[in-house]
Amino acid sequence: MTISAIFRKTDIPLEVVILLIAGMALLITGVLLFPVSSGALPYYANGLYGLLLVMFALQIVTIGKTPFGDVRRSKFVIAVGAIIAAAGIIICVVPDVFTRLSRILLFICFGPGGFLLFLQMLFAKGKFRTWVRQGAIFRHLIFACSMVYALSMMIALVLWNQQMLSTPLQAMVFLVYGGFIVYLACVLGVIYRQYPETGTRYKGGVEFSADQAMLLLMGIFMVLLGVLLIPVNLGKLAFSGSAQLGLLMVIFAIQMLASGNTPIGPYPRSRLMIVLGLLFAAVGIVSCIIPDILVPFLTFLVGLLNILGGFINLIKIFLPLLRRADTTRGPVHPMMQKLFVVQVSMSLLAIMFGTSMLVRHLVPGLVIGVILAANGCVLLYLLHLLVLLDKMQADTGGGTKVCTS
Repeated sequence: MTISAIFRKTDIPLEVVILLIAGMALLITGVLLFPVSSGALPYYANGLYGLLLVMFALQIVTIGKTPFGDVRRSKFVIAVGAIIAAAGIIICVVPDVFTRLSRILLFICFGPGGFLLFLQMLFAKGKFRTWVRQGAIFRHLIFACSMVYALSMMIALVLWNQQMLSTPLQAMVFLVYGGFIVYLACVLGVIYRQYPETGTRYKGGVEFSADQAMLLLMGIFMVLLGVLLIPVNLGKLAFSGSAQLGLLMVIFAIQMLASGNTPIGPYPRSRLMIVLGLLFAAVGIVSCIIPDILVPFLTFLVGLLNILGGFINLIKIFLPLLRRADTTRGPVHPMMQKLFVVQVSMSLLAIMFGTSMLVRHLVPGLVIGVILAANGCVLLYLLHLLVLLDKMQADTGGGTKVCTS
């Protein structure tokens, strides 16, 4: 592959991104369960369960696709997705407390959810019969969907009764299921390229972009981590730092694959960005389900990325201001003033958090919790400002320009 091909711009729909990472999670789990079954590796089931719930939440918030079918996105639907995301995050990072709850939630999503999706595929207007008439790639879609829904119900049974299959057999089920999810993602990717209009069928209801959905998820993630670190540092609650870092890497990967946003700034989505995003996802998934093995590496990587991202963002904010210091500046819109303060605050908090990760015992654990919670609150406030800005632009028909100088 030539250098130009590596940097060639590419586009992957968010639904395909979520399916790819969910499929990767199941494939990697299937592979790792073989050494786990022989005692060669530890296994943290809550890490996988929480990660899968976060993936379900992402689909709900971003494209209105629930485990039981497609819905029009509303404030209620987004709120439900946010609650599921919060539950997934807590289940992922808090060992042994919510294991039963996570299995019940996933059983509902995979079991009844898979069955209802299968019925909808067969009888809903514009699905099975239309796909049969269309032929070609849609025949692959029928096969992929059928297998994914059938295996979803099988996974539900395995989650409900883990003694039903031995660990190696569970590994095989995860491998097959993950393989078909990746296959479905690839089929959908081809369909969305050949029929671009099909990629917009989930839009509607609340205007909430994919980037805003990721801000919501990241804000919830940071706030919950900050709050949980208080009882953790007081010795009242167990905590999985490995799953925390792994989930953070997966969120980074989704942002990179879906919109080109990286921890050190936005970049065009190229094949290189896709490869890096998949690597981030793979490392994060392993860290979620295999405790401690990647903690030193990920601690250094996440700390370094936060510091670099914070400094790069500060340079992007202040360099244009320094260049225009001698020019006459017009009045600054209050919304832009708030965005300026939020961006500077986010950058400083990211640098503080990254430094605390690289230099152990530099900052007390309780203070790190405060930093994380503050970072999450700032992210959620930024989301609020962006939503207000979108409404302002919509009310003026996009004709009003807000002065940023």
